[in-house]
Amino acid sequence: MYLVLLSIVISFTVTFLAIPVIINVAEMKKLYDVPDGERKIHYTPITPLGGIGIFAGFIFGSLLAIQFDQAPEFQYFIAAALIIFFLGLKDDILVLSPIKKFIGQVLAAFMIIYFGGVQIRSMHGFLGLNELPETFSLLLTYFSVIVIINSFNLIDGVDGLAGSLGLMALSIFGFYFLKVNMVAYSILAFSLAGSLLAFLIFNFQPAKIFMGDTGSLLIGTVCSILAIKFINVAGTADVANPIAAAPAIGFTILLIPLLDTLRVFSIRIFYRRSPFSPDRNHIHHLLLDRGLSHRAITIILVAFNFSLIALVYSCRSLGCTLLIFSVLALFFSFIGVIYSINSRRPQLSVAKSVNGSAENVELKPASKIVSFVNENVFEQKN
Repeated sequence: MYLVLLSIVISFTVTFLAIPVIINVAEMKKLYDVPDGERKIHYTPITPLGGIGIFAGFIFGSLLAIQFDQAPEFQYFIAAALIIFFLGLKDDILVLSPIKKFIGQVLAAFMIIYFGGVQIRSMHGFLGLNELPETFSLLLTYFSVIVIINSFNLIDGVDGLAGSLGLMALSIFGFYFLKVNMVAYSILAFSLAGSLLAFLIFNFQPAKIFMGDTGSLLIGTVCSILAIKFINVAGTADVANPIAAAPAIGFTILLIPLLDTLRVFSIRIFYRRSPFSPDRNHIHHLLLDRGLSHRAITIILVAFNFSLIALVYSCRSLGCTLLIFSVLALFFSFIGVIYSINSRRPQLSVAKSVNGSAENVELKPASKIVSFVNENVFEQKN
């Protein structure tokens, strides 16, 4: 318990002290995320380098608290986190092509699976399946790790959302691993949770800094390790606190990022577009179109996700298959309600005049962007 508290204090303190420094340096060097009008919804340049502060707190908390002689696989988890850190940092500063980003994620997944020993070996009764063939097990694990890594990257669309969902998931995993006396995994979870808690102080609306790919990919990487380990541990009878339907609970903990990513990717592929092409189909975009604020969207989605976790845990005796399909039905019902509300909203447009001089146009707000050449503020009409 002492080591867990130490990791939280160290990670929180390092990130809390690092973020203002990063903001100041970004202002001096003009390292901003400029609004592009496609899927970015902020109107002023904000630095996306908050992931540096998150990673700094996480790495200090983990290295100082984890006893690597008792948990040798954690050196490979840290190596995977370093790969993801440099991958995200380059993408935040220089922009990285999707194929290069994917190759880096596969390399990180290889470190986690092959050297770290994190692998989905059983479905624990889901669809009547238990032990999996080795080849299928590896393919499923690679797919799961890469999807979870990208899910937090893609859900990072409004102030505080990815950080809050990550904080919730990491805290749940951390408490469970502490309860079953797997202290190293608990430290891994709480080190990142402490960093996110400090980061959210600066990221809630109005955000002073974004976590960028550096932060969101790191959250996904750590959550993929913890989720698979949780399913493997909680789903076995010989552990101190076994949990029935562990895959359903692990899936529900990451519900919003996972299902929203798979839903949006499916829509893009259906319309023969790249899965990584920008659009406004994410769940937070749908809620923004409803007129909700960033803070309200974050609270609603975190509360919805947490409510489903509590529901699945309380009904865990019903079995994995029924619970997962029930959660899927509830999630897509929620999406359906949002679409239904949006479809009934009146659309504001400019009517065509009698002489035909005016055209129907969509009204968009003006945004202020800092010029990086002469440092003057100018008005950009979208």
